[in-house]
Amino acid sequence: MSKKVFVTDTILRDAHQSLIATRMRTEDMLPICPKLDQVGYWSLEVWGGATFDACVRFLKEDPWERLRQLKAALPNTRLQMLLRGQNLLGYRHYSDDVVRAFVAKAAANGIDVFRIFDAMNDVRNLRVSIEAVKAAGKHAQGTLCYTTSPVHTIKAFVEQAKQMEALGCDSVAIKDMAGLLTPYVTGELVKALKAEQSLPIFIHSHDTAGLAAMCQLKAIENGASHIDTAISSFAWGTSHAGTESMVAALRGTPYDSGLNLELLQEIGLYFYAVRKKYHQFESEFTAVDTRVQVNQVPGGMMSNLANQLKEQGALSRINEVFAEIPKVREDLGFPPLVTPTSQIVGSQAVFNVLAGERYKTITNEVKLYLQGRYGKAPGVVSETLRKQAIGNEEVIEVRPADLIKPEMAKLRAEIGALAKSEEDVLTYAMFPDIGRKFLEERAAGTLKPEALLPTPEFGGLCPVPGEGVPTEFIIDVHGETYRVDITGVGVKTDGKRHFYLSLDGMPEEVVFEPLNQFVSGASNKRKQASGPGDVSTSMPGNIVDVLVKEGDVVKVGQALLITEAMKMETEVQAPIAGTVKTIHIGKGDRVTPGEVLIEIEA
Repeated sequence: MSKKVFVTDTILRDAHQSLIATRMRTEDMLPICPKLDQVGYWSLEVWGGATFDACVRFLKEDPWERLRQLKAALPNTRLQMLLRGQNLLGYRHYSDDVVRAFVAKAAANGIDVFRIFDAMNDVRNLRVSIEAVKAAGKHAQGTLCYTTSPVHTIKAFVEQAKQMEALGCDSVAIKDMAGLLTPYVTGELVKALKAEQSLPIFIHSHDTAGLAAMCQLKAIENGASHIDTAISSFAWGTSHAGTESMVAALRGTPYDSGLNLELLQEIGLYFYAVRKKYHQFESEFTAVDTRVQVNQVPGGMMSNLANQLKEQGALSRINEVFAEIPKVREDLGFPPLVTPTSQIVGSQAVFNVLAGERYKTITNEVKLYLQGRYGKAPGVVSETLRKQAIGNEEVIEVRPADLIKPEMAKLRAEIGALAKSEEDVLTYAMFPDIGRKFLEERAAGTLKPEALLPTPEFGGLCPVPGEGVPTEFIIDVHGETYRVDITGVGVKTDGKRHFYLSLDGMPEEVVFEPLNQFVSGASNKRKQASGPGDVSTSMPGNIVDVLVKEGDVVKVGQALLITEAMKMETEVQAPIAGTVKTIHIGKGDRVTPGEVLIEIEA
């Protein structure tokens, strides 16, 4: 009896999100699409997650246009996206009318399968997305965000699957975003799901701990009919089990996928060459690492976390952050680590480590989480932390989106003539600041992606750290001419600043330090904090807003500034009561730790 297994390949979304920080460009996808379309995949995951963000923020590509181009290039294959339920593709909950509008446009532009999840596994946050997908006549896939904790039991996951089936889902996915599944637990979970609900079961497991292929095999033996894989050149480690390997393993068995192994190998060789273009986005933390069974950091989060720490000049402390993450997670009631909770937990762990004191600074997102604005926590949160973060504010019990008024009309008015379509409005809705900047640059004809420079090891192009176009210099030294491109500037730490440059096309990193006048922590000509009323920040970042003006009388703990670091916003509070004497910064300014941003006179 045939028990054919169907394959979804993640090469155009999660695979490169997990390994090269979501930087693959559409121009590297389209040439191979004719062969991808011949394979016979059940679906190709092409959209959602961080791809939308990366397109607008770094690549300066219209993500909607990417989707339309892929749909035209892959006419015979279902296109699939990852949708964060009421969060859509952003980091907050949106109103129901925005959710419905986004799903309708995603379906109209080419998405056939919507894998819908909620970071808290709160099914209330899935309902409107599921209804919208069904209204568009597309496939709604309910998702179990797999994690381990005292409250995440097989019984709890089965109950969630039954609730999603009752809401009208067409299938259920086990989303093991961190690679926490083990083979025998996978078998037990799939067997329990098969016994108590009727939907087809998909298994999505990152190979961070080296167990994904074994987990998929156990899932198949117990009744799962669909697996997520990645073409071998973007497989394993924090990505997924290799497509070719799983196809080979199942060939000639009742579970044979029927896919052409030779064609898959051709595709693998294409992406092997493509990956070299993006080597500077490779993270050393994307190989097999069983520590994930303790720290639970997902594959997509691993490379981004490493990049973020590098930007803060603190990559050497990543193991301390890994040790802090499970402690923060327990304090927050054991949320699964998947966007946006992975960013919320991970960023708070970074703040705790770099500040040298737990919860000295609490991000705004943690405060919203503790107030119930993301949904119901799976377990019991620390009441001490909740009290510290939100004081006596009320904790909401309803579905968070019930408190959000319709937003589409307001969003259309805010973005105005910059939006040439409803899709543009939705781009702005997902990421207001970078979305507006993208639309402004598009209107002005000044869209410029991250710079690409030739590299001797590949014969093509490779991205370099930093944003914008390199500054080019031609230098003559004793009759020899050299071309120098400044491609990025790092955060200044300990009086030093890292510059990224290329010399005649060869990437280099240089550290500059003032000769004979080193001053620890000096930066941007702002003096260093020393008095009790000197307000500074513990993390490098940007000023989002200044909440006070000179002459204001403030209380201890009053919010003075909002800063942004690692995509998380944080309030900077008054260390003493007094009068605001001087403000040294403004909205948009870059700041580094130890600088005096505001002076308060007691």
